[in-house]
Amino acid sequence: MNIGLWIIQACLSVLFIAFGCMKLLKSKDELKGIDTLHYVDDFSERDLKLIGILEVLGAIGLILPQLTGILPWLVTLSSFGLVLTMLVAMIVHLRRGDGLKALMINIILLLMASFITYGRFDLISI
Repeated sequence: MNIGLWIIQACLSVLFIAFGCMKLLKSKDELKGIDTLHYVDDFSERDLKLIGILEVLGAIGLILPQLTGILPWLVTLSSFGLVLTMLVAMIVHLRRGDGLKALMINIILLLMASFITYGRFDLISI
């Protein structure tokens, strides 16, 4: 189970670092040009940067605490934070009527983060 959790943590971390850095490094106008990011119209530039920061911090929190052995329970907290992030993202996509494709991406990321939350909480509480 531990190896599976590490693999999912690494994959999810890479995805959220990529998503977060994209929001941090590109302007709102540049993000509008990306086919799957039509929701950026609903947020200010500052809000998008904040979302990017939260995604990058969540991604770092999936790997670094357990890798260093310093406060490994933060992995569970980070993955739960990403679960909440995906729930809010799903609400945004549902309100906008973005369709099944946008929701499926959020559902897959939600399930991955939920699995990490459950798995790491279970391993920490033993």
